[in-house]
Amino acid sequence: MSAVSLADVLRPAMNGGYAIAGLVCLGWEDARAYVEAAEETGIPIILQAGPGCRNHTPVPILGKMFRHLADQASVPVVCHIDHGYTLAECVEGIESGFTSVMFDGSKLPISENIDKTAAIVELAHAAGVSVEGEVGFVGYADGAASAGTDPQEAARFDKESGADALAISVGNVHLKTEKTAGLNFELLREIEAVTNLPLVLHGGSGIPVDVRQELAQTSRVSKFNIGTELRMAFGQALRKSLNDQPDIFDRVALLGPTIAPVREATKTVITAFGRV
Repeated sequence: MSAVSLADVLRPAMNGGYAIAGLVCLGWEDARAYVEAAEETGIPIILQAGPGCRNHTPVPILGKMFRHLADQASVPVVCHIDHGYTLAECVEGIESGFTSVMFDGSKLPISENIDKTAAIVELAHAAGVSVEGEVGFVGYADGAASAGTDPQEAARFDKESGADALAISVGNVHLKTEKTAGLNFELLREIEAVTNLPLVLHGGSGIPVDVRQELAQTSRVSKFNIGTELRMAFGQALRKSLNDQPDIFDRVALLGPTIAPVREATKTVITAFGRV
């Protein structure tokens, strides 16, 4: 099955009462583990290249790697640029084979955010690529604080940007290592009442699994970004590999044993979002 766009998987999820995981990639081993988990469960996934990943590996290389995995997979796989902050970043993703890009204009005034997103949408849609936008800044654990999404700004963005999905800030936080009950459900319902797009929650690792399940089934949240908890699984597996093989120095031999544990952790994550 060839790679698919974000719209291809999020609209059915929104209408079917389930959600899709946006899985943050940092290299070959975790990306391969994610796709193996998708194939073993029959569940579509979104491979995501965020700023950290892109700083480490050039986007054209990531595009070929993601497309290689997606085009050979037996389930739908989206190849997604996460948190693109400029037109150039999004265009590079489109030209490198990604099937979806996110323009993060959440720190911009809403009119500028809409205008820049709309310009990217025009280019992306002409190439068959989906666009995710963001209204309301999602903060970071031990970093910049969140600024919740204004429902009326979300409504304007929904109507005027042409985007395929809308990331919102309702108490979700990036890079949390512990799960907390910090979501503002009242604000989420206010946003749902004035928008029509599939909604996205970044910082999914900090949201309790039962809350993720409930939102997938009862709200328009159709995509949860999951990074930290899977990076933790990778780190634990790598430490075990190093401890178990103290005389081994070959990186392939050391990294190989991380794939199975990350695959199993990924299966647990993606199956909790409901049946496809």
